[in-house]
Amino acid sequence: MKRVEANDPVALCEEGVKQYVKADYSSAFEYFTRAAGLGDMEAQYQLSRMYDLEKGVEKDSEKELHHLEEAAIG
Repeated sequence: MKRVEANDPVALCEEGVKQYVKADYSSAFEYFTRAAGLGDMEAQYQLSRMYDLEKGVEKDSEKELHHLEEAAIG
């Protein structure tokens, strides 16, 4: 949890995955958003999947594509 508190993007993304698996999509979205803002490509990809699958967010093809492109660009 120290790494999450220190805003380590990998730790934030990992915590997002843990929350996603528990179906706490709101928390997962928060962690993925923080990690993506710090440049984590996996978090960008996870956000794109959330927008595609409507997990905690409304389906939004534009946001899905945006996050997918950010993940690809790295």
